[in-house]
Amino acid sequence: MKQRTVFFCTECGNETPKWAGRCPACGAWNTVVERPPEVVKGTRGASRAASAARVVPASRACPVTELEDSEEIRFSTGMKELDRVLGGGAVKGSLVLVGGAPGIGKSTLMLQICGSLCQFSKVLYVSGEESQHQLKLRARRLDVERENLLVLSETGLGEMLESVKAEAPDVLIVDSIQTLYNDALDSPAGSVTQVKDCTMALMHLAKGQGITVFVIGHVNKEGSIAGPKVLEHMVDCVLYFEGDRHTFCRILRAAKNRFGATNEIGVFEMEDNGLREVENPSQLLLSGRPEDAPGTCVTCVMEGARPVLAEVQALVVTSAGGNPRRTSNGFDYNRAAMLLAVLEKRGGLKLSACDAYLNIIGGLWLDEPAADLAAVIALASSYLDKPAPGGLAAIGEVGLTGELRSVSQLSQRISEVRRLGFKRCVVPAHRGKGNPPWQGLEPDLELLPVRNIGEAIRAALRE
Repeated sequence: MKQRTVFFCTECGNETPKWAGRCPACGAWNTVVERPPEVVKGTRGASRAASAARVVPASRACPVTELEDSEEIRFSTGMKELDRVLGGGAVKGSLVLVGGAPGIGKSTLMLQICGSLCQFSKVLYVSGEESQHQLKLRARRLDVERENLLVLSETGLGEMLESVKAEAPDVLIVDSIQTLYNDALDSPAGSVTQVKDCTMALMHLAKGQGITVFVIGHVNKEGSIAGPKVLEHMVDCVLYFEGDRHTFCRILRAAKNRFGATNEIGVFEMEDNGLREVENPSQLLLSGRPEDAPGTCVTCVMEGARPVLAEVQALVVTSAGGNPRRTSNGFDYNRAAMLLAVLEKRGGLKLSACDAYLNIIGGLWLDEPAADLAAVIALASSYLDKPAPGGLAAIGEVGLTGELRSVSQLSQRISEVRRLGFKRCVVPAHRGKGNPPWQGLEPDLELLPVRNIGEAIRAALRE
């Protein structure tokens, strides 16, 4: 029987029955290549390296009631912020993917935790981007030189698995997955085929031998080129390192976690000697905030169980062209456009002929409606050129009719606002059923209940 020819894109992995100059899935040019017949037939579908890593014997299906109810074995990584994101610590035998843009600090984070992990376990750090001498220098700078920290500069999957078999480490760190390749495949290193095959081998290694594996993956702005996006379904945890590499603030966020929640974040500060954990991220994010400047307002969002204060900045200027420009950074663009329309229709502000810019300080991404009110006040403050008081915060969701709606965990948010020394806080007048969320608070915080955006603007700007 004649074999069917299959073509696939080296960027996104999309398969097509015929060749094309441009991939119909991702739109990349000159990335469609023919898959080798051996791979299509299946003679080389499972690589020899992946087969060598597979040590789990064949099993039969059995009722779930007969399975052993063993607890997860967790251990601390030595960083409280990382443990928080992982759900209380790393799980033995898990496969964790740490993704982010190049230069953001992923390698620094992984090498820093080795100092704590080596106290009770053996760690093997495999790098395909740095030599052993470079790893030595970086380990000395981070002060993680330990006897149980083994470093290996290798890009071959088979050679790496042989080292793992010989050293038998408890924790394996691969930096990065794009540099690892299997010579049994014809595709180049970093392609979708190589990345998936190497990750599958690491998954068999983690599950079969109980080794905790951390894998570093680089992504671009879209996060789609042979990076974490194509591996999210294969691993146990997906952690993304966010922030501008030119700034000091770094945020670690969980996009997937089979062993815990995905709504926690870890905050770090990049320093000369590595990453420093930030126990009070609100204070860090609000440092350097200008006083008596129009177009700024503070809100409180919930990142997991932690309330975090964030500064919302806005700039509204008269448009020089016919089409006003709208830009948002750290805030959903569509939601920002909706708030501008509500301000135009319900607030009486003529924003249709103005350029509007919305920015969240510190690299945070505000994806919950509690930040709506602060964005509205910041936009109105910039448009009217009237600064909001420095000790003012705003919490609330804005509806299409301009009404203010309450948000969840309002009491915790108000407590955090008061703890950081704010004197006034604009909150929705409608608080739902039950006791007021500010009951029992100290009287040093003045609460301003409002019903709509008009009252909120007048209360905040003292019109």
